[in-house]
Amino acid sequence: MGLFDLETHFAFYGAYHSNPINIVIHTLFVWPIFFTSLMLFHFTPSISQIEIGFGSDGLLLINFGFFFTLIYALFYVALDKKAGTLAALLCFACWVAASFLSAKLGFSLAWKVVLAAQLFCWTGQFLGHGVFERRAPALLDNLTQAFLMAPFFVLLEVLEKAFEYEPYPGFHATVKAKVDADIKEWQNKKQKKST
Repeated sequence: MGLFDLETHFAFYGAYHSNPINIVIHTLFVWPIFFTSLMLFHFTPSISQIEIGFGSDGLLLINFGFFFTLIYALFYVALDKKAGTLAALLCFACWVAASFLSAKLGFSLAWKVVLAAQLFCWTGQFLGHGVFERRAPALLDNLTQAFLMAPFFVLLEVLEKAFEYEPYPGFHATVKAKVDADIKEWQNKKQKKST
């Protein structure tokens, strides 16, 4: 799988998210996981800070949270200029909002909010896979790819459903064929194991 091969990434992730209810669950919970991760990363050591003008709560730290956001943003833009730019803007909006919220709450309260949100969102996603998808999550087969692609996958799903967006003509038809083939292969393997 090429690092910037959007079609292959999307097909891999899509094969684990073909059930409509599971897709809705992921649409609701993936970005909050990203956001709350950035809340915790706000408390990592910084190499610099940007004063925004809201007193001590108005600091954006150049730390792990910033670099985490930057890597995601650049990766998404490299995958697709239009949707990737939107995803990059959402990533940086999350970083800014998470930074301000974390600074406002302080570490002792922020980590409790993060823990509660992460437990709720991850539980929802695992239930989505177990109850509706009936397939283990993608992160069990490719942890890095699943974490890196999840926010962008959700955004592309929303753009496709709401605006019929395609990175290029025929993208969704090609991806659907790959997803269907992957699901069929998985079902065949599952059937062989049970016999």
